[in-house]
Amino acid sequence: MTRNMNEVLVTAANGKTGRRVAERLTARGVAVRAGSRGGATPFDWAAPGTWACALRGVDAAYVAYYPDLAAPGAVEAMRDFGRLAADAGVRRLVLLSGRGEPEAVRAEDALREAWGAGLTVVRASFFAQNFSEGAMAEGVAAGEVAFPAGDTAEPFIDADDLADVIVATLTEEGHAGLVHEVTGPRPLTFAEVTAEISRASGREVRYVPVTEEEYAGMLRQYGLPAPEAAWLAGLFATLLDGHNASVTDGVERVLGREPRDVAAFARDAFAGQVLSR
Repeated sequence: MTRNMNEVLVTAANGKTGRRVAERLTARGVAVRAGSRGGATPFDWAAPGTWACALRGVDAAYVAYYPDLAAPGAVEAMRDFGRLAADAGVRRLVLLSGRGEPEAVRAEDALREAWGAGLTVVRASFFAQNFSEGAMAEGVAAGEVAFPAGDTAEPFIDADDLADVIVATLTEEGHAGLVHEVTGPRPLTFAEVTAEISRASGREVRYVPVTEEEYAGMLRQYGLPAPEAAWLAGLFATLLDGHNASVTDGVERVLGREPRDVAAFARDAFAGQVLSR
């Protein structure tokens, strides 16, 4: 059953998932309040003073915390945001979380305790779109993706599937209080993903495994402060130690269909695309 929605706040509305969620809600005729740092509805996780105004009068909210729900400060942010959402009378919250992240679970619990037991959590695996829209896109374009994943397999989720799941949990009954773990249909190593991209683009893209320390150094070269670079590299290395390699049926349970495969993502994202040398 579909629920009538007055207005939905989409946080991080310019991000990979926020943009897709906002587009899908709008297509369904749902009024969207797009929260972002530079948009019509100011919303910035680093500026708590923007949260209350963004929440005022909305029926539901999609919560996508930046930079990651396992980041330092996320627990406190979720607790404060949850209290504001409760005070504003928000009736439905859907939280994007990371699969297999113990620190993210602490942040989930903080939001649940502050807002209510009806919180819906969607825990996602790595996004396939990280290769086309994220930090690895530049490496793909240059023909070489360096990342601290070794030969660990990951069941990459397509961001479009993830957005469909989030919209369903926001607009349909039966998801309150649930945790949905969503993945793609098969585990692939980073080398296997770059091989799919190579086939789709017609140009070789190879994966280069690096250590956690080497990756942190690369991030520092891109201008990331040393503590943030070390934390991010450590997070990736922890997540890609093999404990997340299994596949779930979360997409099928929510949407009634199989998740999209990385090969289909690669064809759509890279077929006919000219990659630089």
